[in-house]
Amino acid sequence: MSESFDLGRNVSRETSERFYHYVHLLRKWNPAINLVARSTIDDVGRRHLADSAQIFDLAPADAQIWADLGSGGGFPGLVAAILAADERPHLRLTLVESDQRKAAFLATVSSELGLKTKIRAERIESLGPLNAEILSARALAPLASLLSFSERHLASGGVALFPKGANHQVEIDQALEDWKFSYQKTPSRTDPDAVILTIGGITRV
Repeated sequence: MSESFDLGRNVSRETSERFYHYVHLLRKWNPAINLVARSTIDDVGRRHLADSAQIFDLAPADAQIWADLGSGGGFPGLVAAILAADERPHLRLTLVESDQRKAAFLATVSSELGLKTKIRAERIESLGPLNAEILSARALAPLASLLSFSERHLASGGVALFPKGANHQVEIDQALEDWKFSYQKTPSRTDPDAVILTIGGITRV
């Protein structure tokens, strides 16, 4: 490998090689289908890989079913799948992405890297309940909308992991108008203004 990425954590050699292959495919496909902003492609390690890896590190280690909504270029879903291949082989990930071209990218990466993922090229609202023990979504929708998705797809006792930016408290306050939930904020390792929200006990008010 001629390139390494700062993931903010240690990984095995095999995992590092998978990330290298993943980024190679990301850069190959990105000009055609805009998987990530061009301004971030040269800093993909910090902006996307490390940012997603920290979400994986907050996920319950004993969970077996993880659903990532609006996976796009695979953040955090593919990153979690790559880390899980070596560290949590019992974990199965479902990546939901309605854009057919992006879903094809996710399927290609999963196949070439030998990842245990299921790609669902459907709209989140039209899917039957996924009963996920872990639910994630990165840069997809306001928190109130994500809680509506969680109500449908999160298993009883499961946790939702949602990275949010500088206005996260505003989103929390707005969501609390219609939802009751517990939450914990973990400061982001890649953005001083951002947090990862760990959310559970989601019910409508």
